[in-house]
Amino acid sequence: MKITPTDVLLVIDVQNDFCPGGALAVADGDAVINPIHRVAQHFQHIILTQDWHTLDHNSFASDHPGKKPFEQIKLAYGLQTLWPDHCVQGTPGADFHPALHLTRAELILRKGFRRTIDSYSAFFENDRTTATGLAGYMRERGLNRVFLTGLAYDYCVGYSALDARRLSLPAIVLRDACRAINLNGSVVEIEQEFKATGVELMNIADLSS
Repeated sequence: MKITPTDVLLVIDVQNDFCPGGALAVADGDAVINPIHRVAQHFQHIILTQDWHTLDHNSFASDHPGKKPFEQIKLAYGLQTLWPDHCVQGTPGADFHPALHLTRAELILRKGFRRTIDSYSAFFENDRTTATGLAGYMRERGLNRVFLTGLAYDYCVGYSALDARRLSLPAIVLRDACRAINLNGSVVEIEQEFKATGVELMNIADLSS
């Protein structure tokens, strides 16, 4: 597939807390960095997302006495998986991994900073209606196709791809530049949704500039 000047590379949450040694580490999470560096050379436009939670975020198990990480509770917007405290604003865990070097990135989009609602997708909070502003940014910049990389494949990458399709944007997930959590069959579930909504799965070798 040929990359065009109106394509954007979306690099999702390559942060310390999602990499080995972090509070919510994705297995082999830092292995996405070299593939992302390779594929970034094809793109004129790069956007980074950064999970950016308050200290007492409602998605943290610690905010719900008696609850443990990875349990689910019902909130106003639906079921919410409870997570270990992670990517707290201003902490080292919220920083981008030090090996990630994408100085050409045009935008860093912070998400998940509203205390009462979690945010997986780069486009919408988990209520599926509160916008992050990314769609408007892309529209004003004339960017109309997204290629997705980063962490985690079955959560923030996947939800971002699904929301891109909901906005009628072509979405291509670069599988070898992602790593998954795979919690309770989440990989199978997200790939079923990809198939149903038209999200494409490719590898970096399938691209050209």
